[in-house]
Amino acid sequence: MEQSGTRGRTGDPFRPAADGDAAAGYATDGGAADGSAGARGAAVRVPGQARAHDVRGEHTHSEPPSPGPLPRPVQRHSVRGQILQALRTALVGGDLVPGEVYSAPVLAERFGVSATPVREAMQQLATEGAVEVVPNRGFRVTERTPRELAELAEVRALIEVPVMLRLARTVPAARWAELRPLAEATATAAARGDRAHYAEADRAFHRAVLSLAGNEQLLLVADDLHRRSQWPLVSAPATRHGELVADAAEHTALLDALVAQDLAVVSSLVREHFTGAQD
Repeated sequence: MEQSGTRGRTGDPFRPAADGDAAAGYATDGGAADGSAGARGAAVRVPGQARAHDVRGEHTHSEPPSPGPLPRPVQRHSVRGQILQALRTALVGGDLVPGEVYSAPVLAERFGVSATPVREAMQQLATEGAVEVVPNRGFRVTERTPRELAELAEVRALIEVPVMLRLARTVPAARWAELRPLAEATATAAARGDRAHYAEADRAFHRAVLSLAGNEQLLLVADDLHRRSQWPLVSAPATRHGELVADAAEHTALLDALVAQDLAVVSSLVREHFTGAQD
């Protein structure tokens, strides 16, 4: 994780919003001073790539044409989705620091898009509890406490344990075997120490297990709780490599218990999995 002193450098995609940003038109998150119309047809640029000046809607007569073909434009909802995914990855990876305020236009400049899709993505993150709106400044990353994470783990267990016990009694072994690749994907990400990809693989595995219950509302609620539990703690160190590997191994152990219809082990593994993820 970068130290806070490096986040104020020019061009940092995750630079916290300064108090002077509002005066410069950088934190008017309800306004259009940033040229939001440019979001249509804009292509999202991953932080670290050179900025493309030939993106449709951004080229001006004063800029020389860029060599090579124009990048294929994407629809605005696709831009928002790509930005949302990039911000979620930054949250899980700790690049967006709990307690810091980030300006949508500053992030948008680094992504190479207008502020509108960034704002829309941040609003979605606000509904998920990852950030909160700071009027005239931007968005503050939520400071998640150990107690809040423990409460989320308890609620997840209350919902998922009974469902998994029911599935253990009714789902044939062949169906559980189909989920092995998803468990292996979490192990691969954990072995690399890749927290962001592990978070995605972890949610995919749990979603696949719960989908066997055939309840779409259950999936929505469980996925929301799962995502909220993955946002970083206040000033928490990154999950140690060994802990990530152990967490991934519990997925395979859970599948083994489900195949064996060992209800006691299923219940114990799920509860420990949720609790251990918060340590």
